[in-house]
This record gives sequence, C-alpha cells and structure tokens, in this order.
Amino acid sequence: MSAGNPGRTEVIVALLAERHVSATTLICVSPAAERAANQVRELGVVPRLHVTLTSERGLPPWRPLNGAASLVDPDGTLSDDPLVLGARGEARDVVREADAQLHWMSDRGLVPEAADSHAGTLYGLHGRSWLAESLEWCAHHGLAFRLPRDPEPYFGGPLPPPLAAAHERAIALADALGVSIPETIATNRRTAHELGSYEQLRDDYLRRLAALPEGTSELFLHPSREDALTGPDGIVRAWETRLLRDPVWHRALDSERVEVVEGW
Repeated sequence: MSAGNPGRTEVIVALLAERHVSATTLICVSPAAERAANQVRELGVVPRLHVTLTSERGLPPWRPLNGAASLVDPDGTLSDDPLVLGARGEARDVVREADAQLHWMSDRGLVPEAADSHAGTLYGLHGRSWLAESLEWCAHHGLAFRLPRDPEPYFGGPLPPPLAAAHERAIALADALGVSIPETIATNRRTAHELGSYEQLRDDYLRRLAALPEGTSELFLHPSREDALTGPDGIVRAWETRLLRDPVWHRALDSERVEVVEGW
C-alpha cells in the first residue's frame, strides 16, 4: 500500500494501527509524503521505498527529487504515462532519482528494508527495462525488491517469450546479488465495472489467497477513501479497504494457515 496521497494515507495509517496490514510503501515525491512519513513513524512502522518515476493520473503532477532531464516533461514534472518514461528515461537518471528518494527517507530517520516500483516502470513493461540496474542498486543498499519468482499470478498467465527470458535473467541476478524477492505477487487488476460488486472482488482475493505457493509472497492492495480518486478507481480502492476489515477475509487467512509477515 502506498502512502503519499492524503485520502489514501489516512486509510493506510488506520489499517496499520488496526494491524490489518503488515507493510506499506512511501511515495517520496508526493506533496503528502512528509505528513505520511511522520504518521507511519509514530506507529513504529518503517515503510518501503516506492520508487516513483511517473505521476499518478487524476492528481496534480509530481516533481522528481533529482530532476534529471530524461525523466521529466518540459515543465519539470513527471509524466503520468509510463510509456513516455519508457521511451526516454536513462538508466543513470533512474538510479540517481532512486538514490535521492532513498536519501529523502533516511534524512527523516526511515531506513527501508525493501523497494518496489510505482506503475511497474522499473520492470521494462513500458519500454526500457532497468531491472538489472535496480537489482544492483538494491544490493548496494541492502534492500529487498518486489520481483516475483513466479509472475503468472500477477500477469494472469505465462509471460510472452521475450519478457519471460528477461524475467529469468533478473531472477538469476537477484539470487547472485543476494537480493531477497517474493515467491509471487498478486493484486486486483480489474475495474469496478468488470468486477460488478464488492463480493466479486472479495471472492477473487479469496481465490488468490488459496492459490498462494509455499514460501513468502505478497498480496498488495491500494486502499483509500472512495473520494480520494476520481472515477471507478476510487470504488475499487474503497472495496479493498472494506476487504481488509472483513471478518470473512480474516477467517480465510486463518483457515488457509497464512502467516502474515512484514517482509520477504
């Protein structure tokens, strides 16, 4: 869960306080980041670094901390289109911005144990891949990284051959570098219209829970108030908030003997 938007942060802080979630991530380039960092620190929680190289659609555009030319639009803000970033971003600028965001956290007394990627931009899904550079950067800083050994639960099927080959190389590199990664990752990728109801979203997550492999995996959600985002995304994120408080969900965690942990 990514703290950085006020309507999202207040929900995540409440869920952390209620012990309904075990970890969260921080978007350092958000104007709400300072307050979010203070709030989670008061709970004794150190968020992961959500390396952010694009803005969020529906919100005012964000500015990077390093400001490298290959990452920004002419006005100095991050594009909200991952494909734009994937066409122009340079590896050295990506690493420098990740460094700047990590330093922003450490300057506030937050030393994360792991990093992940906003909008999946580091994985090469939208153009250039910075997986190798990201893993080397994680190894240098002693960070785990959200890269699933088994990508099928996230993608909904086998990867296309070129992407599958790149994924295999990245897994081998992570192991060689000693970067901890999860067995798999899973999240909802359907819209409110496609789901039709909260109950359908809950049933989908219950199926995902039952299908998790042995080992440590990550099920990540984006809970927030419904009015924090315009359009159908707000509905789905409100449903995810409801799920995390749903007794049916918590009974399923117990019945599936899933141990909730903080890291991989």
